[in-house]
Amino acid sequence: MKIKEKNFISAVIYVHNAEKRISNFLNMVIRVLEDNFDHSEIICVNDSSDDSSVDQIRKTSALANNTSISILNMSCFHGVEIAMNAGVDLAIGDFVLEFDSTVQDYDDSQIMKIYQIALGGGYDVVSATADRKQRVSSRCFYFALEHFTRTSYKMETESFRILSRRVINRIGSMNRAIPYRKAAYANCGLKTIRIMYPVKMPESVKASPDKQEKQYRKGLALDTLILFTDIGYLFSAGMSAFMMLMAVFMAVYSLFIYLTSHPIAGWTTTILFLSIVFFGMFGILTVIIKYLQLLIDLTFRRKRYSFESIEKVTR
Repeated sequence: MKIKEKNFISAVIYVHNAEKRISNFLNMVIRVLEDNFDHSEIICVNDSSDDSSVDQIRKTSALANNTSISILNMSCFHGVEIAMNAGVDLAIGDFVLEFDSTVQDYDDSQIMKIYQIALGGGYDVVSATADRKQRVSSRCFYFALEHFTRTSYKMETESFRILSRRVINRIGSMNRAIPYRKAAYANCGLKTIRIMYPVKMPESVKASPDKQEKQYRKGLALDTLILFTDIGYLFSAGMSAFMMLMAVFMAVYSLFIYLTSHPIAGWTTTILFLSIVFFGMFGILTVIIKYLQLLIDLTFRRKRYSFESIEKVTR
């Protein structure tokens, strides 16, 4: 008889228009949890799906024997970060599995592998990344994060991860409005590790995000780079230094023209200088305005999340 783990395990699954995948994926998670844990729960975060994803979850939930399954229905599209924060807030497990996607390109055994690494190595965050070449946009994004932040943790695209209750409490006490979880985990000060797994599914089979998700990801990338890197500050400081040098140069040049010839001759250069100054000023103002917009949005305007209902599918 197999001895099961005594820790309570929670699995939070992000669902957005995943009717073709959610049934198989949820069935896999149920099987892994019930085969290995005495006590488990699954929280499916329905991020305003307009297909039959919820119906598929209800049907598949009938296969669960002792795993509690809930559907957290978001009131509108929130995006994966805020929606997953809502699911993790609802989870009560000693460890929480985060599945940001229902695309499974890994073997089932990888789930228990990261759990065993967390348990045996004392890690609070263990992430799993596909051993494949990343997209150019992803490489550029993570390159900027790696080179313009002070964290030593190298971030890449992750498929799923496991969190200890300690790191969840730590993040909650730090800031409830952090819009990018991976950056928060990397900077929480607890033990973190990422493992690579062999891909068992060709790249062509992977599901592409819909238009709503693509727009959300672009906005999230921009917000993350501004909030968690020094790019905005470096741009502002660089443009300020450049304009100061130009101002000194033009002062010297104007003095030289005044002493050696007629001042009218410098009209073209002056116009060019003014153009550069206005370009730099608008660049700096753009960064400052973006910072202020994010601070106001995170502090005052943006609710952490709002959901329509919680449906208990199983007892």
